[in-house]
Amino acid sequence: MTSPSPTLLAARVGDTVCVKISGRANFATSVDFKQLVAEACARGAQRFIVDLAACPLMDSTFLGVLASLGMKLSADNLPPEQRPIELLNPSAKVADLIDNLGVLQLFRVVQGSAPDNLCFTAVDCAGASKLEMSRNCLEAHQVLMNLNADNAAKFKDVARFFSEDIEKQEAAAKAAVPSGQTTQPV
Repeated sequence: MTSPSPTLLAARVGDTVCVKISGRANFATSVDFKQLVAEACARGAQRFIVDLAACPLMDSTFLGVLASLGMKLSADNLPPEQRPIELLNPSAKVADLIDNLGVLQLFRVVQGSAPDNLCFTAVDCAGASKLEMSRNCLEAHQVLMNLNADNAAKFKDVARFFSEDIEKQEAAAKAAVPSGQTTQPV
């Protein structure tokens, strides 16, 4: 039996975006989450509250994307109360995963009530291609390996798999284009 797809809901107040994750945050969800944060930053968002009360688990790709965003949004040596990404009510298992990967310092971890009176909307799924997913997975695992040397042993085989997969997909895409033609962006 497969678990239901996770859902992302988002609400914005001023320069703060609150994202509720319901279900297991995984590699597919990470693409949508990453896009949501990038678009919100482009529109002036500076703070993110990630409500994890209904998120029992995260896979390493989602954790890598979360860590990458934490790095990009945080200045060095910010005190915990000034970190721009707040993880609200993570389960003990999720908190342990983040800590064990050595990236906990990138976030504020808070237990408490979610902000009241927010009008949440469902986040549209990007429908990422297999190649986009593979690139996202590779980047996420590279981030985890770069942030903590202990993660290199954990994820080197995963990173190699995605790197080889990307090469195969790109070669197949090139082979599919008739000779003499180039692909043009639409």
